[in-house]
Amino acid sequence: MPMGSLEGGNLKGSSKENRHGRTVHNMSSSSLRKKSDLALLSNVQYSLARQVLANLYEVLLGTKLSILFPAVPLAIVANYCRFGSPWLFALSLLGLAPLAERVSFLTEQITYFTGPTVGGLLNATCGNATELIIALFALSQGKIEVVKCSLLGSILSNLLLVLGTSFFCGGLANMRVEQKFDRRQADVNSSLLLLGLFCHMLPLMSRYAGEKTADQTLKLSRASSIVMLLAYITYIFFQLKTHRQLFEAQEEEEEEDGVSNEEPVIGFPTAMLWLIAMTFIIAVLSEYVVVTIEVASDTWGISVSFISIILLPIVGNAAEHAGAIIFAFKNKLDITLGVAMGSATQISMFVVPLCIIVAWIMGIHMDLDLKLLETGSLFMSVLLTAFTLQDGTSHYMKGLVLILCYVVIGACFFVLETPLQHTNVIHVGAELSSGAILEA
Repeated sequence: MPMGSLEGGNLKGSSKENRHGRTVHNMSSSSLRKKSDLALLSNVQYSLARQVLANLYEVLLGTKLSILFPAVPLAIVANYCRFGSPWLFALSLLGLAPLAERVSFLTEQITYFTGPTVGGLLNATCGNATELIIALFALSQGKIEVVKCSLLGSILSNLLLVLGTSFFCGGLANMRVEQKFDRRQADVNSSLLLLGLFCHMLPLMSRYAGEKTADQTLKLSRASSIVMLLAYITYIFFQLKTHRQLFEAQEEEEEEDGVSNEEPVIGFPTAMLWLIAMTFIIAVLSEYVVVTIEVASDTWGISVSFISIILLPIVGNAAEHAGAIIFAFKNKLDITLGVAMGSATQISMFVVPLCIIVAWIMGIHMDLDLKLLETGSLFMSVLLTAFTLQDGTSHYMKGLVLILCYVVIGACFFVLETPLQHTNVIHVGAELSSGAILEA
């Protein structure tokens, strides 16, 4: 057993049972992990020091994205040394990519000790922790449009860019093999996405019909958010209990990637401490991103809507996206679909309504009305994705169509600049505790 796995007690359940706690998000991120080589640490005399170094190695260097970790301390230095908001925004955005992958790794390690049900619930809430934290920070500063655009961008990115690139690359790599996937999982996610789309369209249609006031639209959005959260809770029960067989990821040939998933590589207490630390660092970088996004937009001449809808989701989910594409190359489309569709469903049915409820508690008037252009983009994306998945097969042409659709949407938001709307709520302590950030 690798160093560090002895702390934390006995594993709960057999290896096979614990693997059932792994989700496609875990398997997607695992494709970016590197095989541990702890031979150099064997020369360390003290066992405690050897165990600490082994844990540091596994957490910080156990991913192919470790090359981006220097961006994290550089972002903190840029804040204290006041390098300028564009630099701080770019470094924070880059630093979020490896942190998001490490959160997935740590939740997988915790799953080995808690069992599949608790592990599945942990993944169901932490699978898009980066997007949720960024949204909550933007919400606390009254940047409602940033919240809406960033969450919309995450859905569009998963449905069009990730799924499209995976189908396109997987289709080119397996042209002589018919690529098939299980439609049942895709149908469940498509139904939930359509429900979420319906909840977004009602406030928009009511506003254009002239039948609802702003207060009535807000009440409708809050009621719809509660319904969406109830649907998501039912979906989690459906996924983890009654129909778990539909969502169990394909068994990966672990020798192929040199990554063993039969046992944890760090202990439960260590994994929990690292998860808390990573979440805190993500919160710090997310605050940097939210505070500097408008200045970076002005400096680069790019609209805030384009940054929120296109750039934030691409960089923030880089690890997850890359893993989905890698599994498409291996003709394991069930994992790819689970990553793309599952993440889009979680954003639409959990993160979005949760932000509405949190805004309600904070006294901020945030509704589900994404405006006409954004709602139309979401409508066409969900519809196109549902049509693409209806026959249970894939080829590169389907992927190309999804990619081109994403390119057109990106070009649209690049050209059209959407003005930001701020709430009238006065937020105390909106400035970073670490010091004021200079505008470029």
